[in-house]
Amino acid sequence: MEEQELPYVLIDSVGGKHGVYEEHAEFLEKHFHLITMKEYLENKNFLSKKIRAIYIWYHKPVINEELLQSLPNLKIVASSGAGIDHLDLNLLSSYGIKVSSTPSVVSTDTADMGMALMLASSRRLVEGYQMAVSPETEFFPANWLGAEVSNTTLGIVGMGTIGYKVAQRARAFEMKILYHNRNPRNKEEERAVEAIYCKKIDDLLQQSDFVLLSVNLTPQTHKLIGKRELELMKPTATLINISRGLVVDQDALVEALQNKVIKAAALDVTYPEPLPRDHPLLKMKNVIITPHIGSATKKTRRLMMENMIESIQAGLAGLPIPNEVSQ
Repeated sequence: MEEQELPYVLIDSVGGKHGVYEEHAEFLEKHFHLITMKEYLENKNFLSKKIRAIYIWYHKPVINEELLQSLPNLKIVASSGAGIDHLDLNLLSSYGIKVSSTPSVVSTDTADMGMALMLASSRRLVEGYQMAVSPETEFFPANWLGAEVSNTTLGIVGMGTIGYKVAQRARAFEMKILYHNRNPRNKEEERAVEAIYCKKIDDLLQQSDFVLLSVNLTPQTHKLIGKRELELMKPTATLINISRGLVVDQDALVEALQNKVIKAAALDVTYPEPLPRDHPLLKMKNVIITPHIGSATKKTRRLMMENMIESIQAGLAGLPIPNEVSQ
């Protein structure tokens, strides 16, 4: 019997800054015939009808109408991570193309990252490390203090899978948990983490010692936290963002931090990424910024890849797609 040809899948590249990891590519090639964007552009006439799926890693390759028009047999786009703000879902839907993401597998690591940022900011770990290793340090001042996390109030904006896992971790610190969401979780889920629903985000902002953002970026959440919202927060409060940079009005955040409207910020996401090297947020001692590493562990990145393989295979076979994005 003739061996069946592997499905052709378009990727951006292998290795480098934004490419598929080399060890992932080796595994992917057991299931698919991988075509890089460079290879596709060099042999477009032959490959355009062959490609049936696109594998998006680090938001690459970029999908636009010109690309979609050139791929008549494209069936599915599998995107890594939980966010889908880099995709035009209406455009993809108009071409009848299915979309999948990997929200579940990133939730544990991203929740861990939220707690890490909260602890690092409150206990001033970055400043403490700099003091400890500085050649100019002659003694550790007794009045160099951080703030407690245990028995404080955490406000979670966006109580999806990630937000809920943050709440589970926060309970171990005996935190009071408030949350704001489009819809409340069911009562059993609320009781399990002793979370209190705030229908109005204002109520959460006014009461919380830490405000953690874990929402998807949509037109409704674009600059959800701006000047007005920051002014509602306590002057002793810390803002933590593990969602998307554009959920926060960054100029308003700079102003709020400079004027001590809030105490601190801990950000795994900004806009753009990375920030310009002269951006004021990079110079503030009360700000911690990490390079969008919420899901950046070897195990989770491997699981993301495996999830994407399953979604592509299901989409090409006409089966229900795991983690299909509703359009």
